[in-house]
Amino acid sequence: MNDQQSYYETMYILRPDIAEDEVTNHIDKYNKLLEEFGGTILDSQMRGKRRLAYQIAKHREGIYVQLSHQGDGQHIFKIEKAMRLSEDVIRYMTVKQQGPLPTPRPSNKNTSQSENNDKTETKVESKEKELVVSADASTSGKDNQETEVESKEKELVASADASTSGKDDTEIKENKKS
Repeated sequence: MNDQQSYYETMYILRPDIAEDEVTNHIDKYNKLLEEFGGTILDSQMRGKRRLAYQIAKHREGIYVQLSHQGDGQHIFKIEKAMRLSEDVIRYMTVKQQGPLPTPRPSNKNTSQSENNDKTETKVESKEKELVVSADASTSGKDNQETEVESKEKELVASADASTSGKDDTEIKENKKS
């Protein structure tokens, strides 16, 4: 097998009424079982609670977990038997994949929380700038139009900084001019 390797992806759905710490316990349990049965884990991700396409065992939602692993194929039967016997797993499916091996990704919770924090900080900064500009505009009557233009430019710069955090200052200045 040159650059194309085969691996397996198992997607399983847990009951939606399970507590978050129990979900992590289930994920750890199946990861350990997989390793005990001779498989190697490539990536394990909790995809979160989602609405099901149709009702399964009186549940309309489920907690999705994706597990990428390698092995000889005999470990799949054993892990699926453990999932079948569990009352907390409402569906599972394993598919053989061909191609480059998946690279583990950082957890979605940490990245989404940091992105949300950045967005709220820029919103607060733009609101503060609007308040300062509006206070200045109320004191001087004829500069009102100029300050409105300046405040809009500041908002555009703040939003550009939030969306283009990887760009350097020269590109931001070019965006500001246009």
